Amino acid sequence: MSRPASRAKVSVRAIAALAFAAVVVVAFDQVAKALVVANLPYGTAVPVLGGALQFLYVRNPGAAFSFAVNMTWVFSVISAAVVVAIILYSRRIRSMWWAIVLGMLLGGALGNLIDRLFREPGFARGHVVDFISTPWMMPAIYNVADSFICISMVLFVLLVIVGVNLDGSRTLSAKRQAQADTAEPLDGGAAFSSADGAVDEPTRASRPDDRDRRGTLGHDAT
Repeated sequence: MSRPASRAKVSVRAIAALAFAAVVVVAFDQVAKALVVANLPYGTAVPVLGGALQFLYVRNPGAAFSFAVNMTWVFSVISAAVVVAIILYSRRIRSMWWAIVLGMLLGGALGNLIDRLFREPGFARGHVVDFISTPWMMPAIYNVADSFICISMVLFVLLVIVGVNLDGSRTLSAKRQAQADTAEPLDGGAAFSSADGAVDEPTRASRPDDRDRRGTLGHDAT
């Protein structure tokens, strides 16, 4: 069975929204990192909102939030795989919400991948520039790309819980599906009973009455 035409075509609007979100995140991330490298002293905390928010310029060879610092090349490969997967799946996206969420995830992955590919000490071994410090929330230091990765993952989970699919359709919850399954036989039963009634009426009309039959038999006897 062929899919409907609206579902078979690639959504240009969704792809454009995904690309726009990714470009915005990458630009924001790279501009912020360039400003940090050019203006902040390395390893010195600069208070922004007292102790709640600080800028602390460090270079991270590991994953997001300064984890796994000795596995730079592994995370380069993982970031590249995420980028390729999102690009391949972008043709299936028709929901604007999913386009924006995956665009933010793509932009975050690209932002850190650019650092790993082109920053010192070498290709695929580059150290990511981190500078956002929120000691009240977590001890790790992160950057703009990490922030958008986390935001996109939270929205990802929310879309799954709400039941929004990549094509924009909605998945019924188990409770609503059970209600729909319960209501369907009731409607179908009413339809069948009305149909049976319509069939029975002509049958009754065409069936001779018992009194007429007895009268006919009596007349023949006389």
